[in-house]
Amino acid sequence: MKRILMLVGLVAVVVCGGWAYSTLTRWNVAARTTRFNEDVDDLFYALQKYKEYTGSYPIGNNADVVRALGGNNAQKVIVDIGRHKNLNTKGELVDPWGTPFRIYFSGEGVLIRSAGPNKRFDDSTVQNSDDFYRSN
Repeated sequence: MKRILMLVGLVAVVVCGGWAYSTLTRWNVAARTTRFNEDVDDLFYALQKYKEYTGSYPIGNNADVVRALGGNNAQKVIVDIGRHKNLNTKGELVDPWGTPFRIYFSGEGVLIRSAGPNKRFDDSTVQNSDDFYRSN
């Protein structure tokens, strides 16, 4: 009888631990997704302000965009990116998972891409891609 109770207790601990891990993982992904959306909203706002002041979007890669927003442009215009300016050691804006954003400009639009939780930019052939895309 004692062994049965110990086995039931062990099973209960394992089940509760699995449930807690699953819940924590979902909460963590949801929190980072919210942060991604807030960061991208701030970046869209900064890029739009930059365009209003200079006449065009900045050009170049992620680090070039950060430098341009920081005043390294012909008009010496500085535009604040927002309260959450997460940069890596290369001066690139990174997503909540630590991967640099990919920023694409096309005419009047901007596309910002995040590699998502797996920190890998997936192509369209990947069945369960976790990449995030936002455009203005």
